[in-house]
Amino acid sequence: MAPKVDVAQVKKAATNSIPLVIKTFTLPHETEEYLEEVLGLLLKEFGQEQLKDRLAYCMKELAVNAKKANTKRVYFLDKQLDINNGDQYEVGMKTFKQETLDNIDHYLQKQKEQGLYIKVAFHPRGKELVIAVRNNVEISRKEQMRVYDRIARSRAYDSMEEALSAVLDDSEGAGLGIVILVLMLKKIGLTEDAFDIDVEDGETVASMTIPFSQVHLENLSELSRAIVDEINELPAFPDNIVFLQKLISDPESEISDIARQISMDPALTADLLKVVNSAQFMLPKRVDNIAEAVKLVGMRGLRNLLYSYGTQKILDRGQKWLWDHSYRCAFYAYNLAKNFKKKRDILDDAYVGGILHDMGKIIFSDVHPELLDKITSFCASKNIPKNFIEDLAAGLNHAEIGGLIAEKWNFPESLVASIKYHHEPLESGPEHADVVYTVYLANAICNIEDGSLIFEQLDARALADFGISTAEQLEMIQKRLAEAFVKETAQVS
Repeated sequence: MAPKVDVAQVKKAATNSIPLVIKTFTLPHETEEYLEEVLGLLLKEFGQEQLKDRLAYCMKELAVNAKKANTKRVYFLDKQLDINNGDQYEVGMKTFKQETLDNIDHYLQKQKEQGLYIKVAFHPRGKELVIAVRNNVEISRKEQMRVYDRIARSRAYDSMEEALSAVLDDSEGAGLGIVILVLMLKKIGLTEDAFDIDVEDGETVASMTIPFSQVHLENLSELSRAIVDEINELPAFPDNIVFLQKLISDPESEISDIARQISMDPALTADLLKVVNSAQFMLPKRVDNIAEAVKLVGMRGLRNLLYSYGTQKILDRGQKWLWDHSYRCAFYAYNLAKNFKKKRDILDDAYVGGILHDMGKIIFSDVHPELLDKITSFCASKNIPKNFIEDLAAGLNHAEIGGLIAEKWNFPESLVASIKYHHEPLESGPEHADVVYTVYLANAICNIEDGSLIFEQLDARALADFGISTAEQLEMIQKRLAEAFVKETAQVS
């Protein structure tokens, strides 16, 4: 019996661009069924159910090939043959298929004992779905060239029937399967470029990158932009914040002028003093003077504080759990930047990026009826399915919407990037990578704490940017951050 799929987890993965990873040693039939169900649910989230059968075939083909590669390594070891020796390879392959079929349980058990696994990862990345199958046996150069040869030959076939009649391979089943996989991709409008196979960190990685239907993408992006244009509740920052931003940007401004303007807003004054007196600044004594506080925070820090303060004044404050998450994320981001990046000029950006990364989600946490009417009307005029509204309300595309609003409010590019790419850090340009990666990791650690994410789902390249390669390393960092956050909140309260 196949394990039960966690529907909520799959939906969260689609909403937050989180990879789902399923690991198996023997790939039994019930695991194949489980994988197919997960794929179906993901595609349903993006309105692409019609792709399920073809993509399920491709996914199973790659998983079975990975299993076969593991079996082959075990078989060659059992026969004391060198798989990398050309002559011995030919000898082994003459009996490989029949002998492993006759005694498959023995070889599957051997694979498990030797820790040879298959990992299937589904990674919804906003505009595409990546399906990657990994196994911890490196494909040889000869085997890889064989696959590429099959891909090249598949260009000559227009139908499955043609391929079946022209390509028959009794020794290695990967041949025909790969040809059919490429033809399947053609059926959904993709070229062989959507498929890749390579070696990465001791694993063979066979992956398919599936862009979602262009109509769907265009509609979703168009809807996101229309929402930002139509939100009358978010016209601009409060006048006093806008005026302060101008004062800060003016090189002729005096600190006394800025302090006087801040003191005219009691809530802003309280917020500024709260930040300055927090553990973030580690001051030897409490500061109650506005002018002194401005000096300590600095112009960049004050500018970012104002973006944070202004945003929170405008956006709905009713969803306490969202703001609690944002504050924790901000604290983690600041400390990650301070302890790992060691660049003072990104500390403030990382902190405010942490507070504001979920702007788009906060907007939809309490959608106003008039806004909902406008969205519904827009969908009807563009023939956009109604379920897109539900997708947006659930958080789908919230990073893009948040980024668009940040652009509308003329936020600095680094803040826009940290909001827009906090689930997809590698999509960000190199000039803002430090801030984006920091906010991404801070948010991911918060998600690990609430049980919605596991280490294997994190982006390895983003982790490597912080020198993290194991779950144990990340757990140690998480514990230290959590303990520091508890102390911080105790001091503030």
